[in-house]
Amino acid sequence: MTTVAPDAPRAPERTAPAAGTEAPATPSSRDVYRDLLVEFLAADERVVCLDSDTGLFNGVDFAGTEARYINLGIAEQNLMGVAAGLARSGRLPYVNTMATFATTRALESLKLDIALNNLPVRIAATHGGLAAGHLGSTHHSLEDLAITRLLPNLTVVVPTDAASTETLVRQTQELPGPVYIRLGRNATPDLPAGAPPQRLGEAQRLREGDDVTLVATGPYPVHAALEAAGTLAAAGIEATVLNFHTIKPLDTGALIAAARTTKAVVTVEEHWAAGGLGSAAAETIAELGVPTPVRRVALGDHFARGTGGQSHLVERNGITAAAIVTQVREALGATGRS
Repeated sequence: MTTVAPDAPRAPERTAPAAGTEAPATPSSRDVYRDLLVEFLAADERVVCLDSDTGLFNGVDFAGTEARYINLGIAEQNLMGVAAGLARSGRLPYVNTMATFATTRALESLKLDIALNNLPVRIAATHGGLAAGHLGSTHHSLEDLAITRLLPNLTVVVPTDAASTETLVRQTQELPGPVYIRLGRNATPDLPAGAPPQRLGEAQRLREGDDVTLVATGPYPVHAALEAAGTLAAAGIEATVLNFHTIKPLDTGALIAAARTTKAVVTVEEHWAAGGLGSAAAETIAELGVPTPVRRVALGDHFARGTGGQSHLVERNGITAAAIVTQVREALGATGRS
């Protein structure tokens, strides 16, 4: 197995689009989640919404459930502690904050109050990855998947688009333990029409191919993988594309089957290369002794370059179809199986 996590190539400087101008006219994942939460509040008296002054619910009609919307302000550790207490008392708390604050500022409370006690707290982490790119490195979340996948008992979900958000959030409703849901800020492109249904804990197969497997998570990485698969097909290289919308529990069966039936695995994520989906894939394949090279397309060992909209920063930091194609060609060339 070869694991390569190169620094992303620096794309030419260009003017970043203004924040909020790059997204298509479809609902964002956080807006879909917000509407679902209003529905859950109305349908189940156990549900409580805990906010950290995100403004996510401005203008929302809670239709008689206002008493179960609690804004605790910018105090993320306290947010997790209150959620744990409510969950222990029989409530179903939905915690709302930005991804980087949920997993770094509040990590000790997440670990000891919620995960250790295996409590049914749902953490809706908005601005995942580079979705808050216009706010700079303080608000980028490029470590959250590494952190959350390490915590026992925690389910980790990364919806791909609006429809995916509704499907997966509904599937997490009755899970007995805690859930981390990585959401965006603005709308992102939809998955292709006719994509197979998403099931929690199962990789979604978006394309079949015998030469290489592209394993992706998150909206922009999944679309980059699909674009790369089209480019590779034109060159006679057929790629399987798997959408790992669930990081934990990881669908190791689908991953190992793909590694055994194709010549290389390339992972794609809006995350640092260390610790995220790529690390999980490499660990799994190595531990089970599958002699398939693994390459990673992710941010290298540096903070994200630039500020601006999410799609601009994803491209500028090398999470692109072109980078995937390069990794595929190098991996296949290294094995002599191209």
